Amino acid sequence: MLTGFHVAVIGGDARQIEIIRRLNGWDATVYIAGFNQLNESFTEAIDLDFESDQVKKLDAIILPIPGMDEEGNVDGIFSNRLISISEDWLKKTPEHCLIFTGISNNYLNELTKRVNRSLIPLMDRDDVAIFNSIPTVEGTLMLVIQHTDFTIHGSKVIVLGLGRVGMGLARTFDHLGAKVSVGVRSSKSAARVYEMGLTPIDMTNIQDFDLECDILLNTIPHLVVDASLIKQLPSHALILDLASKPGGTDFSYADKRGIKAILAPGLPGIVAPKTAGQIIADVVYRLLSKNIRKEIDHDS
Repeated sequence: MLTGFHVAVIGGDARQIEIIRRLNGWDATVYIAGFNQLNESFTEAIDLDFESDQVKKLDAIILPIPGMDEEGNVDGIFSNRLISISEDWLKKTPEHCLIFTGISNNYLNELTKRVNRSLIPLMDRDDVAIFNSIPTVEGTLMLVIQHTDFTIHGSKVIVLGLGRVGMGLARTFDHLGAKVSVGVRSSKSAARVYEMGLTPIDMTNIQDFDLECDILLNTIPHLVVDASLIKQLPSHALILDLASKPGGTDFSYADKRGIKAILAPGLPGIVAPKTAGQIIADVVYRLLSKNIRKEIDHDS
């Protein structure tokens, strides 16, 4: 239980709804901002007032998966109001306050350093990333089925990257009967692909390989699906780029070639927000229980 803990959930999408529900279920005191246009109401949550002393009680702040932009603004799909988090406001939090975000950027990194608060980018954690790979793979299957007129079984599939998501994609498409090749950079990863019964592609010499395929799945967050690679694809091919924005595909060239290319980051929050929210909430629960040690006045 999180009785006596004070947690602010600021902005976000449907994943945050599940996080709020779980925190309420664990008896935390939950403050919310960025949900004023949500159809349902959280009777057990408290509207966060940035001008009040609520900030002085906070044990944790949970930001959306994208975190905040380079100007300190937090996005939320359930509000039309701009939410800004200032350095002065963060300084008022207790020293033990944890700042959770999905991914971080230079602005957020520097901001938390200046106020001397712990920043936890959840998507950098293996446990979150591995759990998240499950709805990501399921969402990828959904998009492939929606945007192709052929079966996955028997199709030629290339997966670029053998990280947490790439591993799940390669294994799942193989189990569905696709002919799967995986682009990797290290001999260790190539050996793993071979052990899985799949075909490794050495991305350091990618020009030496035949890259013609029906489905190309990219998980690498820098430009790898460039014009030279796209030229090899047949006109019916589908490119799904699952890397974080702006992805790793030359979308302009793909469009010029008439090849459908879709940027699809954040699939867990789209196809399975409840599960994705539960994953985040469970990790937040463990970290709060483990890292914060304080005397709680139950009468306050």
